[in-house]
Amino acid sequence: MSTEEEVRSLVCELCRNFYNVGWVTGTGGSISIRLGDQIFMTPSGVQKERIKPEELFVVNKAGDVLTPPACRADGTRPKLSDCSPLFLHAYNQRDAGAVLHSHGLSCNLVTLLFKDSSEFRITQQEMIKGIDGHGYYDTLVIPIIENTAWEHELADSLGEAIAKYPKAPAVLVRQHGMYVWGRSWEAAKRHAECLHYLFDSYIAIHKLGLIHLITPGEAGQKRALTDGGDAVVAKKARVAARKHKVVLLDIEGTLAPITFVKDVLFPYAAKHVDAYLHAHAQDAAVQGLVHDLVALNHQEPADVAKIAAATQLTDVATYVKHLIAQDRKVTPLKALQGLIWADGYKTGALVAPVYDDVARNFRRIVDEEDGKIAIYSSGSRQAQHLLFQYSTAGDLRPYLSAYFDTKVGLKTEALSYEEIAQTLGVNDAPEQVLFVTDILAEARAARRAGFDAYIASRPGNAAITEAHDFRVITSFDAL
Repeated sequence: MSTEEEVRSLVCELCRNFYNVGWVTGTGGSISIRLGDQIFMTPSGVQKERIKPEELFVVNKAGDVLTPPACRADGTRPKLSDCSPLFLHAYNQRDAGAVLHSHGLSCNLVTLLFKDSSEFRITQQEMIKGIDGHGYYDTLVIPIIENTAWEHELADSLGEAIAKYPKAPAVLVRQHGMYVWGRSWEAAKRHAECLHYLFDSYIAIHKLGLIHLITPGEAGQKRALTDGGDAVVAKKARVAARKHKVVLLDIEGTLAPITFVKDVLFPYAAKHVDAYLHAHAQDAAVQGLVHDLVALNHQEPADVAKIAAATQLTDVATYVKHLIAQDRKVTPLKALQGLIWADGYKTGALVAPVYDDVARNFRRIVDEEDGKIAIYSSGSRQAQHLLFQYSTAGDLRPYLSAYFDTKVGLKTEALSYEEIAQTLGVNDAPEQVLFVTDILAEARAARRAGFDAYIASRPGNAAITEAHDFRVITSFDAL
C-alpha cells in the first residue's frame, strides 16, 4: 500500500467489513489510516458501509485538514469526525499506522462487567497472543475510561490512559466502545479482531459462571495460600531480584545445537522443496512465496540462473536449494522452509533438540520469577513455533511471550532491537531486556539499542576470537 488512491480504497473496504460485523453501524465508529505524514479519516455521521473514497478527510498529526472531502450533491460538505482528537493521541504517542473506533456491542457490555474497575483484565486465552508483546500466560490489561456526552471531551482522558498503559493497544470507553491501534493497518485490524473475540469470550464465560478460570492472579493466590506465606514471600523476593524483565533468545547455538539447523533442517527442506511446491501449487500462500522468490531471483548476479516464470516450479526449487546452500537470510525462503518443516514435524520425521538446561530455566524464569521469554531468530516465526512445539523437552510454547524474525529487521542492526523493544512495551527501559546470542555482531547491535547482551558458548559454536567485553555463558542457569 503506497498510494493515496490505495489508502482511500482500503478505508472504504474496511468500513464495509466492519459494518458487516457490527462495529460501525448506525453511522457510529470511525476508521483512519496513516500514509507518511497524511492521515486518511472517515467523516462524521455517514453510513460507513456506503462511504466512498472521495468522502474521506486527510489531516496531519497536528489535526490540520490537508484535503477536505468532496461536497455532497446538496452542496454541503461532510463534517470531520469527532474522533479526530482521540485518534491523534494514538498517532502522536504511539506512532500508530492506523487507529480504529468500534461501537461493537461486546466493547460496551464488557465494561459493565468491570463497573468497579478502570481496567479490563484477562489471561490464559489463545487470542491474547495476537496482541503485540503478549503471550498466552500474560495478563492482558486494557484501560477503561468513563464516557462523556460528547466524543471530543474524551480526548484528554484517552491520552492519559495511553500514557499510563504503554503495553495496551487499545482503550475501552465505558458503555460506549473502543479505540484500538497498531503500527500498521494490518496490526490495528488484528488487535481489533482479537480484542472483540476476547470481550465476547469473557462475556460468555461470565454467563457460564466460569470466570474464576480466566481471572488473573486468583488461581495463583489460591495456590500461594495452600503453600503457605513463606512461599509467597520467597517468590516476591525472586521477582524483585530479577534484573531483566524480558529474556530475548536466539535459537541456533544458543538454546539448540547449531548443527540441527545446518545438518538436519536445511537438508530436509532442500530434499522436499520440489515435491512440496508441486503438491501445493494452488495454495495462495505458496503462490505468494513463489512470486517473491522469482522477484528475488531476478535481482541476482548474472551467474545465477534466472527463473523464466513463476510456473516453472522445478526452477524455483533449484533456486531455493541455491539459497539454502548459501544460508541466505531472506524472508520468502525462511517462510517456505517453515511450511516444509511443518510437514516434517507433524509426521514425526523432525524433532527439535534443545539443550538440557532450557526447559528447567524456562520454568524458573516464567513461573518462579515472573519474567518473560521472547525469541528472535532468522528463521520464520512459523518455524520457531514448530521448533518449540516439537522439541525434545516437549511443548515449550506456553513459556514464550513473543516471536520475532527478520521481518522486524536484520539481527545485526540496532533498529531491529528498537522495534522489538517497542513491541514488547519496554522502549522506555530497554535495559530490562537481556539478549542472548552466539554471534558477536548481534550482541553489539542489541547493546546499541540499549539492551543488555550475553554471548552463549555452546558445544559446536564457532570460537569468537575478536576481543569483546560481553559476558559469556555456557548454561541458561546464569540467566
